[in-house]
Amino acid sequence: MTDELGLRERKKLRTRAAISAAAIRLFLERGFDAVGVAEVARVAEVSKRTLFAYFPTKEDLVLHRFADHETDAADVVRARRPGQGALAALREAFLRGLDEREPVTGLCDAPAVVEVFRLVTGTPALVARLVEFASAGESALAAALAEAGVPALDAGLAAAQITAARRTLATANMDAIAAGVPATRRLPEAVAAAERAFTLLSSGVGFP
Repeated sequence: MTDELGLRERKKLRTRAAISAAAIRLFLERGFDAVGVAEVARVAEVSKRTLFAYFPTKEDLVLHRFADHETDAADVVRARRPGQGALAALREAFLRGLDEREPVTGLCDAPAVVEVFRLVTGTPALVARLVEFASAGESALAAALAEAGVPALDAGLAAAQITAARRTLATANMDAIAAGVPATRRLPEAVAAAERAFTLLSSGVGFP
């Protein structure tokens, strides 16, 4: 029974990957707005109903890779080492992500990833949908901070600031990579920006 369930799950994952691959190929060839969902379903050899079962919106066909990381920050807070502060854990995780060239940090210049970066940054609908994912991640982070004993209001405010900082850092990296800057050359600046961002989060932004 377990093997059967595993087989079904693997089949679902293959179907999901095939639909997304077909969609991204079409979007890269002709542009996001020029390709309809019906055409994606036809090329992927599935029904529209099946497509929407895997991807509720057209934007999700591209951005599910980002959505899969929606709760990353909350997961980091919950999995932090005993005695480690939440912000220190998030800083450590983001810097590790830069070092490992994780796409979610924006610092990945693998050709296929760069193509998707350019598609996303050049498509307003995808940018807007990405903001929605960030908002959901912010709510998850606020919940994790509250679980750690942070008062609800403080948890919400902190989550908003942390989410905005991570998004700003990732967007700057994504823009640089999409413009043709190699990840290796961008890395020192990305690390310095991340260190600065987390220092400001820790100490507070000072204004003259």
